[in-house]
Amino acid sequence: MSQVAPPAPVAGAELAFRSVDELLAGFRSRAFAPSEVLDEVLARAERYAALKPFLTLDADGARRAARIADDGYARGAQEPARSLLGVPVTIKDLLRTKGLRTTRGSLVSASLVPDEDAPAVARLRAAGAVVVGKTNTSEGGWKGDAGNRLIGPSANPWDPRFSSGGSSGGAGVAAALGLGPIAVGTDGGGSVRIPAAFCGVVGYKPTFGRIPYYPASPEGLSHVGPLTRSVADAVTAVRHMAGYDPRDPTSVPGRGAVVPASRRPLRIRLVTSLGFATAGPEACAATRTAAAVLAGAGHDVVELDLDLPDQLGTMMTLWAGHESVAYGDDLDQVADRLDPGLLALIRYGRTLSARDLAGAHERRAALRQRMREELEAFDLLLTPTMLGTAFPLGLDAPPEEAAADVVGLGWTPFTYLFNLTGQPAVSVPAGLSRAGLPLGVQLVGRLHRDGDVLAAAADYEANRLWRPDYPGLDPQLDHPTEGTEGEEGR
Repeated sequence: MSQVAPPAPVAGAELAFRSVDELLAGFRSRAFAPSEVLDEVLARAERYAALKPFLTLDADGARRAARIADDGYARGAQEPARSLLGVPVTIKDLLRTKGLRTTRGSLVSASLVPDEDAPAVARLRAAGAVVVGKTNTSEGGWKGDAGNRLIGPSANPWDPRFSSGGSSGGAGVAAALGLGPIAVGTDGGGSVRIPAAFCGVVGYKPTFGRIPYYPASPEGLSHVGPLTRSVADAVTAVRHMAGYDPRDPTSVPGRGAVVPASRRPLRIRLVTSLGFATAGPEACAATRTAAAVLAGAGHDVVELDLDLPDQLGTMMTLWAGHESVAYGDDLDQVADRLDPGLLALIRYGRTLSARDLAGAHERRAALRQRMREELEAFDLLLTPTMLGTAFPLGLDAPPEEAAADVVGLGWTPFTYLFNLTGQPAVSVPAGLSRAGLPLGVQLVGRLHRDGDVLAAAADYEANRLWRPDYPGLDPQLDHPTEGTEGEEGR
């Protein structure tokens, strides 16, 4: 196969790679206009279309919104309520967007056009954000890859032979390739943090209920959260999306996560083994390097692994049990249009009993209590995000897991564990593997202590030696650059 030229510097995409604050400052000073930024974003979306970040690209709608923002800045009339005026954002195609196709990655709902926005989307629009399009996802978000029967999987921007992760894989690609500083995803078992780790971006899952989720996921595992290129942009995104909404009774009041202005040293527990699962050598090395960075920034880091009972059965029972109600008595009528892996998961769920489901809820409650106790002496956990790096493109999971009759989440224990507990967690880029694929580290906090999570993530981001040099792959070619191998955990 042909070789790709070395990654191009972002000078040719300067506007597309600016942060939210940099964009807003440029808009206010009239250094550039929202339409100019959008033009660059859309040009990049076209250039990288082969990586499949979008299920629906709404160029016309985005241009209309950008022109309105242009006019607002020209009049000098930006009101405080429209504090994201002109900023391009992308929305995962599981979340409803009024007047814009929402497929949920499914042949069954391929033509669905909602008549309302999800709460997070409505709040971003109200703040003046420009919705560029709907990013790729697996069908209903059922797996840790973004593949579906509508357009296939999103390819990894660092090496398109590999998965971008999922289910918010299109969002991970969008963030890494400069298709907007904020990509909104959802996370029911790692679906924000998996693509963040695989694509080399920040992926933040707030405390459960911090951002309202409507229509709700009945299993009580799913969070809305952003994928961004910086911790600061993740904070901005959550500030705008968070707060109570009566359509989601589990949502909580408040404007969301705020990094404390006056930071204190945090007590951080370094964990590379959960007892039932241990990360691979490169992931462990990256995490220990992150621990050294955080210690150097003044935090108190202690290595102390967890010793938990295996949680996979609990997760799979909750997940499959609640998926089992999908399509009700009509499952046979739509079965030929469903992803075979999702169909297998639904059918497995229908073999479970009420006792199985009740037992899983009891074990989940016990796990929440156990994790509260494990964090009594600490503010945060520091873990690998994933056991290793991205798996080959076209699979539902790593090869050993993808071969199972029912694909599970045993390959991503460091993410799904904290969906079971509802704790805030953020994945931050931590370097490249020897094969040139991104590695991520994860910070996990106590419930509703999102500020601690983000403060430590910002300290790590500011002090790490490695900086993501987001790749400029030629989408016509399918082989990575020669010589991109990095030092372990660098």
